[in-house]
Amino acid sequence: MSISIKSAFLSFIVVVIFALSPTLSAQETQENRVLDSDHSVVGVFADVLKEPGEAVKIEDKQKHQILFIMGVLLFVLILATATLGVRMALFGKQLFIPHMICAGATVFLSLAHAVTAIVWFYPY
Repeated sequence: MSISIKSAFLSFIVVVIFALSPTLSAQETQENRVLDSDHSVVGVFADVLKEPGEAVKIEDKQKHQILFIMGVLLFVLILATATLGVRMALFGKQLFIPHMICAGATVFLSLAHAVTAIVWFYPY
């Protein structure tokens, strides 16, 4: 009697597996269709994004000139900050606020120079 229950249970499992297999494959194909339509929608936006931006269209020579000008201004700001600091320390002048303004501008320009150089020339 126990053998017939086991065989009935196994046959039931086999029938259920075969009965559900077309349903599973139909769901998989429907999911594939949804994924294909998603890829087609995203593909439209990907084609638009492939156009290079304004920063990429600038020639390397012009990029180097811009970075050179930023570097010269940075050097001038460093000299101004140092001069104001020396005048404060050695001669006792009250130049703390101009010194700090020049120091802040120096830090800002140095960060802008570094970020610009990394964005334009890092991969190469």
